[in-house]
Amino acid sequence: MEARVVRAVQKRQVLFLCVFLGVSWAGAEPLRYFVAEETDRGTFLANLAIDLGLGAGELSARGSRIVSDENIRFLLLNPLTGDLLLNEKLDREELCGPTEPCVLPFQLLLEKPFQIFRAELWVRDINDHSPVFLDREITLDILESTTPGATFLLESAQDSDVGINNLRNYTINSNVYFHINIRDSGEGNVYPELVLDRVLDREEVPELRLTLTALDGGSPPRSGTTLIRILVLDINDNVPEFVESLYKVQVPENSPVGSLVVAVSARDLDTGSNGEIVYAFFYATERILKTFQINSTSGNLHLKAELNYEAIQTYTLTIQAKDGGGLSGKCTVVVHVTDVNDNPPELLMSSLTSPIAENSPETVVAVFRIRDRDSGNNAKMVCSVQDHLPFVLKPSVENFYTLVTNGALDRESQAEYNI
Repeated sequence: MEARVVRAVQKRQVLFLCVFLGVSWAGAEPLRYFVAEETDRGTFLANLAIDLGLGAGELSARGSRIVSDENIRFLLLNPLTGDLLLNEKLDREELCGPTEPCVLPFQLLLEKPFQIFRAELWVRDINDHSPVFLDREITLDILESTTPGATFLLESAQDSDVGINNLRNYTINSNVYFHINIRDSGEGNVYPELVLDRVLDREEVPELRLTLTALDGGSPPRSGTTLIRILVLDINDNVPEFVESLYKVQVPENSPVGSLVVAVSARDLDTGSNGEIVYAFFYATERILKTFQINSTSGNLHLKAELNYEAIQTYTLTIQAKDGGGLSGKCTVVVHVTDVNDNPPELLMSSLTSPIAENSPETVVAVFRIRDRDSGNNAKMVCSVQDHLPFVLKPSVENFYTLVTNGALDRESQAEYNI
């Protein structure tokens, strides 16, 4: 008797409905291994047979393999020795971005009998990136009437590293007019703020040039610099003020390019060019510049590229309103991307056995996993096969399923099944 599992697209459409039912899992807590990014390929990580208390040669005899949700082949298992090796150099920033810790889950699958062990590879950051300013020069227009103690928020540098290797400090070259104050966002990010120490006199010093240095926490620290160009202005009485200091909007991820996101508005009580307002992004990241565009006259914010909830859920933008006299005000726009059901469930096959012998006792035909990249209710799934077949689905954890025979099969009655 033969049994075959074929894809729905090859024979006929198959409805997969997925439900999670808890069953026993080998090991309550996952095994945890650590490796520094950029470690050489072939580096020894651990011996899985020893860690799992398995006998010599048991991994090979039981048909062991390493599987992962994303099918990333970053690990190599020697089933004869049980040694787990690094299969390629890992780039923590490419794998996890700003997420810390960087955890790559994987599973050790044993087929005979079927058993799964959970494990995790934690990728540690190394200080391989220097802080970088998006702009080589920051221009500030400051009135000569500005009182000492006034503060000016500066562009923050970007550092792809995380933890202690991320940005930690800012400095400027010694001068009598300004010093740097470090602000903490409360989320682990620091921002530089320029503080005025002494009254400016345009007739005496019409322009100042300072060097802003960003330092990370590595040992030794890496650094990046940008130029602060300060233009001292004659008096312009009124600063543009936004109607709202914070705008919060929700935008579905399937919104078409060109859609209006929000309209920001500022007012300036001055007349003439000193009252004319121009809207612009204030030191936006490259990602924001690719995704949004703002009308410099109306303040309307539009989509410039498609959104993807699965990639980015929130954007935070700072918009500047600047008048003809050089004074400016700022507001913050927080764009929350909402999920739509745009990802179908996926079936990831781990193993398939065909043909099988007739009159065999309960036999594992296939081992597979299901997933849906959406979130919330859009990611809830149930899984089933046709009713009148001698097969049954057995759910495991982490959305794993085994398809097994439900009693002995008779080849003379039926030689093939499409499931």
